Amino acid sequence: MTDREIALILWPQFQMLDVIGPLEAFTMANRFAGPHYRTVLLSARGTEAVSSSGYSLGPAQHLYDCDPNRFDTVIVPGGLGVHAMRDDDALMDWLRRGSREVRRLCSVCSGAFLLAEAGLLSGRRAVTHWESVPRLTSEFPSVQVEPDALYCQDGNIWTAAGVTSGMDMALALIEQDLGRSVALATARELVLYLKRPGGQSQFSSELLAQERGGSAFDTLMGWLFNHLDRPIDVETMADRAAMSRRSFQRRFTETFGMPPAKFVERARVDAARRDLEDGARGLERVAAARGFGDAERMRRSFQRVLGLSPAEYRDRFRTASRTA
Repeated sequence: MTDREIALILWPQFQMLDVIGPLEAFTMANRFAGPHYRTVLLSARGTEAVSSSGYSLGPAQHLYDCDPNRFDTVIVPGGLGVHAMRDDDALMDWLRRGSREVRRLCSVCSGAFLLAEAGLLSGRRAVTHWESVPRLTSEFPSVQVEPDALYCQDGNIWTAAGVTSGMDMALALIEQDLGRSVALATARELVLYLKRPGGQSQFSSELLAQERGGSAFDTLMGWLFNHLDRPIDVETMADRAAMSRRSFQRRFTETFGMPPAKFVERARVDAARRDLEDGARGLERVAAARGFGDAERMRRSFQRVLGLSPAEYRDRFRTASRTA
């Protein structure tokens, strides 16, 4: 017998993967736990909706004919049409009711703007896609926006950064409902990790270097990622980039959106978390190999960048990776 009904809301120009990703995760979980979840699509017109990719999804039930207390969990996707839906007073009212009556109200990607517009994120921690962070922060200053986390929970409100992180959030919801073994089996079947922690960054230092670095910093980056075990200061980096310290600091911050010291810290954390996932070395050895000096300095950096300790990261991530 189905215990929990999961509703996913559609509107014109929604992002397909924000819906299909969680939908597949819940459906897959039923293979391992029995028919625990029943998924249903809702739309304002009670018809199929056309996504931003041009393909339709449906059929859908009429949103406003459905009492929110019927559902265990409601998921609000993002997409190109999300900002037009902010003017839909009926939708805002339905979401406000839903926040009081459903066990979990979730958003994926820019769907966070709808929850914020309905006043449901005020004073809460929330995440959205990294490109939307400045806008969400500017338009809703009462929201405590996590700038690059994959997903987070604050009370009965869950938010995910978008696209594939909606599946990370769905796996976390499945684990909360059905336990680790079912979530792990679901992740394995979907060829996903269980679990990328909600505090894990949306992007790595290496990807950021490739995306934004350009020829002016290519040589420096090639050296930096191969010498994280050594002391690295601004003077050394400026010399490698053949710039004065002042010019280097200014251009680096403009290019990467953070000062050099913060970038180096992130690069060290990225390298250390890969070591911890591999599980080959203890914390002190990882800290020394990645230039932290000792485990306590590494712990403080992990807390700043990922919001959890190296030991927590290792316990939550390494076991899942190995089992999967």
